[in-house]
Parts: sequence; structure tokens; C-alpha cells
Amino acid sequence: LCGDTSDHDAWRIAVLREPPERGRGGSEYIHNALHPGSKLRVGLPRNNFPLVESDRYLFVAGGIGITPILPMIAHAEKQHLDWRLIYGGRNARSMAFRHELARYGDRVEIFPEDLTGPIDLDTVLGSPRPDTAVYCCGPSGLLAAVEERCSSWPEGSLHMERFVPAPSQPDSGDTAFEVVLAKQGRTFVVPPGETILHTLEANGVDVLSSCQQGMCGRCEQTVLEGTPDHRDEILTPEERAAGEFILICVSRCHGDRLVLNL
Repeated sequence: LCGDTSDHDAWRIAVLREPPERGRGGSEYIHNALHPGSKLRVGLPRNNFPLVESDRYLFVAGGIGITPILPMIAHAEKQHLDWRLIYGGRNARSMAFRHELARYGDRVEIFPEDLTGPIDLDTVLGSPRPDTAVYCCGPSGLLAAVEERCSSWPEGSLHMERFVPAPSQPDSGDTAFEVVLAKQGRTFVVPPGETILHTLEANGVDVLSSCQQGMCGRCEQTVLEGTPDHRDEILTPEERAAGEFILICVSRCHGDRLVLNL
């Protein structure tokens, strides 16, 4: 969502059109088939990228990664908070909302790469500031570069949202484990290389899911027993340590048995 957070009567979204060979067809459908008056069945939005309280904010956006940043800077401006936006893209034409951002004046710095080169992250993030929260969204290369430069910042300073999961190597040490559905009194074995979600669906268990990449939170379940092996992009370090929830589309189990509140 990239609209006014105080307007609960309308949802504003921005969808980058991906060619069929690069996407799964959703953006093509939205651009080609939807029109004013079209009806869609949707789930309620979930905020996995909340704006925490801070003395200052530094927003770094790349390409369509500007979308979740828009309502944040609008809120910061409305509350008279200290903030700055660094926004990069391949070229000016490809950078969504750049005209809308002009109203914020010199708080916003635009970096079309074909004219200015890439964002100078060493300058932007070179000096750790304990009073500043850094928010970043964009392509994986930008996220990795920002994450590297924020490694010397105080813990918890950096907040990121990804459009695709972080790269990871397959875990050859995966072993089978039991998943127990406490409410249903059913037990299934999740083999190596298969997700809990897939195992449940293959056995006729109806569970909510969406992205199947550990990024949206739709498949989150409550853990009653066992230790989750978290592999998602949603849960905070504190939530992971508590072990109370698991994203069953990607995460597994440390051990041989996991009991879910299903």
C-alpha cells in the first residue's frame, strides 16, 4: 500500500509491469485486465514493514521500492519529523512518483543512474548515527549494499523490505520431522526438501498461504511445541528467539517434532 495511512476507505497500490518471462502473470493481469469498476477478492493488508519511532529517519529507495516508503515520508512530514529520502533508479523516466515527491523540496534527493551514477552509499551511510532509523526497499543489490554499510550502525537501526527472498544456499543437512496438528489430532512427516505447507496441502489440509516465499506472513502459524528453524523474511530477531510463530511455507524444525495450533 502506498496511499494515505489515515484513509481507510481506499487502498492505493503501485504495480510494476513485469514481462511474462520474468514474472508469474499477476502484474500483466492487473495492467491488461483491470479497469475502473473491476471487482477483486483480496485479503486484509498486513504491515510487515512498520515505521518505528525515531528522532530521525533516513529512507533509501531503489526503483519501485519507493512504494512502501511513500506513506512513511508522508507521515513523517505530517508529524514534522526530521527525515531525508535518497531515491535511485535506472533513469528518471523509470522512477515512479518522482513528480509527486517534488513537493518535499530538498528533503528528497533523486539519483537517475544514467545521469548521476549510482547512489553514493559510502557518503550516505558512512557515519553511523544512533538517533537515526534507516529504511530501505529496492532491488537485491541495493539492499545488500545498504545492509553491508549499516553493519557498523547500532543494532536495530536498519529496516528493510524485500520483493524477493534473500539468496540462500540449500541446506543439505535437512532431515525429516513430524508436524502435529493439535486441534485436528493429525500427524504428518515432512521429508527433506519439502515444506510444511506443501505437506499439509498434499494431505488435504486447508491452510492460508500466498507468496510461498516467506515474505507475506499469510501462512503464519502458532507453535505449541518444538523449535522452529526460521527461514522467512518476516519475523524479527526477537520473534524468532521466542519461537512462538512459524511461516510454514519456508521454515522447518530444529528437531524431530513440531506441534502447531491447527
